[in-house]
Amino acid sequence: MSMLKYFTADYVLPVSSAPLPKGVVVMNDIGEVIALYPHNHAEVMGKPLQQFKGILVPGFINTHCHLELAHLKGQLKKKSGLIEFIKGVVSLRNFDEAEIHAAMQKADDEMYANGIVAVGDISNTMISKSLKEKSKIFYHTFIELIGIQPERAKTIFDSGKELKEAFGDQSVSITPHAPYSVSKELVRLIEHYCKHRPNLFSIHNQESDEENEFYRYKTGKFLDLFDFFKQDISFLRPQARNSLQHFYPSFPKNQRILLVHNTYTSAKDLYFVKRFPQEVYWCFCPKANLYIENRLPKVDLFLQDHFKVTLGTDSYASNDSLCILSEIKTLHEHFPHLQLTDTIKWATLNGAQYLGLDTYLGTLEKGKKPGLNLIMYTHELSLTPSSIIKKLV
Repeated sequence: MSMLKYFTADYVLPVSSAPLPKGVVVMNDIGEVIALYPHNHAEVMGKPLQQFKGILVPGFINTHCHLELAHLKGQLKKKSGLIEFIKGVVSLRNFDEAEIHAAMQKADDEMYANGIVAVGDISNTMISKSLKEKSKIFYHTFIELIGIQPERAKTIFDSGKELKEAFGDQSVSITPHAPYSVSKELVRLIEHYCKHRPNLFSIHNQESDEENEFYRYKTGKFLDLFDFFKQDISFLRPQARNSLQHFYPSFPKNQRILLVHNTYTSAKDLYFVKRFPQEVYWCFCPKANLYIENRLPKVDLFLQDHFKVTLGTDSYASNDSLCILSEIKTLHEHFPHLQLTDTIKWATLNGAQYLGLDTYLGTLEKGKKPGLNLIMYTHELSLTPSSIIKKLV
């Protein structure tokens, strides 16, 4: 017979419904939510309550991570800008495979301890496959394709398909890296592939203003980056529009789209995208944005018209921790008017919906197995500088 556990705290945030002051979450021994009750409900009277100070929330969804870069923690200079960051990542290639595996395992362990139950992870190789098979966390792997030369698009795409097949039965899709690193021909191949099968689509978007400048005028620091890579880009012409508006019409129409970072996304960009039919999610990785560009997205723009926001940690290469609560705290520190009920939704239900996991993750609802986190050292329904996360289930 299943043993029931009764959890209560100052507040329960089910996400799918209003906060419950001193509410009670009932779970069985496999982590399934059996019921939610108000604190004085007859069904919980006399039951062995596990009582906590703080706020109970579902497990977190990290929609953007790079396990493969976990070994680069502390290796790259902060606030040097995206161009120098990319050069640094490429220059630090020669690490022992055992060291990379150990760093990935440490990252996976940290995310699990920090209450993360699902991750959207960027991969360029198979090195993370065995870890993901054994992890307690659900992973969706984005096989990331890179190549700006149009004539190489088919070769790159075929290699991506082979890598996807090598991941076997794991949850995997093929996706482009960023507008500055892929050709339209490569994006079209991915778009055609998406017409015939489920294939979650994710792309780094407007992480630096140089990306927009490069597409508008073919000027700026990205020219130095292509020189660094010895890439001939003479075939490219200025577009007189930014990167997102140039590429977005070529994106798949029948897949959920995740635009990651959005540090330099404007109101015009948001409403340009809104003209198209896709279900679009906007992923913020605030600590990584500060680490690389020392800038955050214009978050207030996304509060209008209920744009769907998710949260990510990016990688150890651009972060000192892999903790969604730390990302939320960073947002609240810089945008104090944000409501915790909104940012917790970004960290749970929205990410679960994007990854297609919301039938069992993302909210505290009967029948789901979403995990259970306690946010400690809170004040009413607000975070404090001392707030930390404790995984309960």
